[in-house]
Amino acid sequence: MELLSPKAFPDLTEAECIVIQRQLAPLTVQHGPLTAQSVRTAAGVDIAYWQEGETERAVCCIVVIDCETGQVVEKRHAAGTVSVPYRPGCLAFRELPLVLEAAEGLSAPPELYLFDGNGILHPRGMGLATHASFYLNAPTAGLAKHYFRVEGASLTQPQAAAGSYSDIVKDGTVLGRALRTHQGVRPVYVSVGNRVDIDTVTALALRLTDRESRVPRPTRLADLETHAMRRVLRDGAPLG
Repeated sequence: MELLSPKAFPDLTEAECIVIQRQLAPLTVQHGPLTAQSVRTAAGVDIAYWQEGETERAVCCIVVIDCETGQVVEKRHAAGTVSVPYRPGCLAFRELPLVLEAAEGLSAPPELYLFDGNGILHPRGMGLATHASFYLNAPTAGLAKHYFRVEGASLTQPQAAAGSYSDIVKDGTVLGRALRTHQGVRPVYVSVGNRVDIDTVTALALRLTDRESRVPRPTRLADLETHAMRRVLRDGAPLG
């Protein structure tokens, strides 16, 4: 399927966005060669918004880490005006242009992109992590801090022990998992984006979570970076 240029996204109606999602959804693959131990570099991706008068702006930050050492390998960001209105379930059309612009600035592609958001845990199986995979031509996954409820999906909260998880299931299909990365903390919600399996995403999320947070390091650092860059771009604050 030929991908629509992100430059055309502002002209789409909500109905056209949904048609595109439904066309792409059957093309996703919930498996791949990556394992939690084989991934050498993973990129966290996050976006922050702000208003400038009547104009909505946003910045996307990508932070690539070495999965063995946990050290930051590279950081890139892209900022601009948001020209696509908010439509529930169609977030990717707002955010993909900046995601792709930031990714184009990377000196080397990471083996896996981890989004602060969802993959197939979505009404049409097409959250930002999944939609982005087609444009990035790379495996992707979602690591969300909050539960995105999909109608008809069921979830029982996992036990309190670190590493415990519960599947989010709809019609016999696993859409994601609620995962406790530390004893007794609120879970994070992992989901396949594309070209990777849920067990790998789950194990990698645990591997990449340190003692500083319940959120895996790549998306946590990307979240911190977006807030820092927003202060710089919106308020003129010094970086660092």
